[in-house]
Amino acid sequence: MSIYDFKVKTIKGQEKDLSDYKGKVVIIVNTASKCGFTPQYEELQALYLKYKDQGLEILGFPSNQFAEQEPGTNEEVQQFCKVNFGVTFPLFEKGDVRGDHAQPLFNYLTAQAPFKGFDESHPVAKGLLNALNTKFPEFLKGDSIKWNFTKFLINKDGAVVTRYEPTTVPSAMAADIEKLL
Repeated sequence: MSIYDFKVKTIKGQEKDLSDYKGKVVIIVNTASKCGFTPQYEELQALYLKYKDQGLEILGFPSNQFAEQEPGTNEEVQQFCKVNFGVTFPLFEKGDVRGDHAQPLFNYLTAQAPFKGFDESHPVAKGLLNALNTKFPEFLKGDSIKWNFTKFLINKDGAVVTRYEPTTVPSAMAADIEKLL
């Protein structure tokens, strides 16, 4: 099994077969517009521009599951990303990335790349962990997505290589991306 076995819906509601990305290096990321990590859109877009001609794709999946930080409609999300961060990589329909109603793709991703903890050197790591322990302790159970901007790096064969938590900035992924390209 690989990501190529999944179909998802684009932000405009059209079905997209992930096998369309065969032969590409892919980053799959769950996103939100009103999160402390939202500025990561800028670095994700920079990675996309730097490596897309070499075979990188970035797929953004908005979710409102984390403190309701993505309240907008699909159209509002797309407009926000374009206007504020110049996002040109593909965005997909807003949906759940954890729990009983999680998109099957995210259940697969988290099973392939379990949670290994946050980068504690990140300036907000301690605050994020405190917030999760205090307000969302159920989020810390198991290997599910813990917060917005969890990133999965996928190789050209559609296999999950690694998972990066929100406390890993996208630019820190560059060396791993280059190895796969």
